[in-house]
Amino acid sequence: MSNLEQPKINTTLLWRNYKKNNDMRARELLIEQYTPLVKYVAGRLAMNMPSNVEIDDLESYGIFGLLDAIEKYDETRNVKFETYASTRIRGAIIDGLRAVDWVPRSVRSKARRLEEQIQELTNTLGRYPTDSEIAAALDVSEEHYFEMLDEVKSTSLLSLDENIGTEKSDDTITMVDLVADPNEDVDHQILHHESLEELAAAIDELSERERLVISLYYHDDLTLKEIGHILEVSESRISQIHTKAILTLRSKLR
Repeated sequence: MSNLEQPKINTTLLWRNYKKNNDMRARELLIEQYTPLVKYVAGRLAMNMPSNVEIDDLESYGIFGLLDAIEKYDETRNVKFETYASTRIRGAIIDGLRAVDWVPRSVRSKARRLEEQIQELTNTLGRYPTDSEIAAALDVSEEHYFEMLDEVKSTSLLSLDENIGTEKSDDTITMVDLVADPNEDVDHQILHHESLEELAAAIDELSERERLVISLYYHDDLTLKEIGHILEVSESRISQIHTKAILTLRSKLR
């Protein structure tokens, strides 16, 4: 994203002209300047979406998030616009997907079953369950359990983008923000919200490999395939680790 971090035009001047003088030409140039960010965020989400989800649709949803971010962005706060806008763009894309009910009911039902089983085992064991323990509790083979993870991966890929924290629209924070080292860009008061403390504790309880996969995917912007190369396992296995980690976090926070 270096091309986004080093804009070719004076964005500081554009922000000043738009926010202080309501210069519509400056607004148009800002939209043009940051449209690649929409494509980037949409592309990241699209990599793990079913084939029936069109990248053009994701980008269309994301544009609404960019427009919202430009309207609400406060350049006087110590937050990079790219960081702030990325969350808005992701949220708009997710809202668009939810509006068209893109996940089949059978898949959502299977994801809930997995999540509820993880929650039950966590309460019983006093720790997060292993893959083999979850498979045994579901009375299925480990092979079938991993197939279930593959089936529900699309539901978990969006879970870290759900808003938590305060209810004020300008002060929301997502799970992604916490995973991606929010101390640099997120308001200090939000970080001390009870929900975030619970999330931080939940992430700390994940296995070392699960924490690493989440960090590499959300913080370092690596693809599942790239993470697989690092950990010397298949992309499919990384997807399964990621899905199980997200289902575990969701079950914990519920």
